[in-house]
Amino acid sequence: METVLSVQNLTKNFGRLCAVNQLSFEVKAGQVFGMLGPNGSGKTTTLGMLMGVTNPSAGTFSWFGHAPSHLIRKKIGAVLEHPIFYPYLSGQKNLELNASIKGTDPANIARVLELVELTARKDDKYKTYSLGMKQRLAIASALVNDPQVLILDEPTNGLDPMGIAEIRHIIKRIAADGKTIILASHLLDEVQKVCTHFAVLRKGQLVHIGPVDEVGKGEEIVEVSAYHDDLGVLLQKFEGTKTVKKEGVNYSVHMNEGFHSQDLNRFLFSHNIVVSYLATQKKSLEKQFLEILSENKK
Repeated sequence: METVLSVQNLTKNFGRLCAVNQLSFEVKAGQVFGMLGPNGSGKTTTLGMLMGVTNPSAGTFSWFGHAPSHLIRKKIGAVLEHPIFYPYLSGQKNLELNASIKGTDPANIARVLELVELTARKDDKYKTYSLGMKQRLAIASALVNDPQVLILDEPTNGLDPMGIAEIRHIIKRIAADGKTIILASHLLDEVQKVCTHFAVLRKGQLVHIGPVDEVGKGEEIVEVSAYHDDLGVLLQKFEGTKTVKKEGVNYSVHMNEGFHSQDLNRFLFSHNIVVSYLATQKKSLEKQFLEILSENKK
């Protein structure tokens, strides 16, 4: 798989403040790569360096195996901040002006308007657009020159739940079109729902990187209850049990590696116990994120 972006020891200092500290990672073609971290973790500063908005203090990065250049950046579309559109021009006219500035064929405008679901409102003035529509037009503007990579900084910031859902749907459609997407977000749910891979930043440092679908793998926790006085004692005897904890009417069983809920259920049934409740608790991205940050506290 082609490496779209390679970052090596990227560092940015603002005076005595180190905003990004020796950051290294790679993004492969077709990935939806999420940069996840709390406010002040260095996400926006990193994207700014990657797009040439600000210069690194140290380190290097390459796009498509080449050093950054004006020609290389034509392959990249970005929404880093709220772009400036003319309020009295329509969405269509604003995109035509954007295409002219970028020197690209305006014939692509109809397709990107359809992609961001603004075709029906393309002739309405920008000032009449909702915040969600303005964000969708910004994405259309970034796509008007048909880039291979799309960069989004906090794409759902300030939107209501419906607007957030619309942006997520559009991001998935863009990814399905084969484009590589790099997005920064502090929203765990956003990253888990749209990204294929993610990196966690804390105080400018990379503290975790990996596929989103690996979240929840590892130790399995099973919640179980049954109408039996000795259930807790019996759970301790199961060979797959690591630890048992009573939580209300249920027992929380941390399983040894390789054991699953069906193994526990089979064991209990062999001892003539029929469970009234049994559920596997998967580790959420939120829990893993908090654990990662906790492990890396200075």
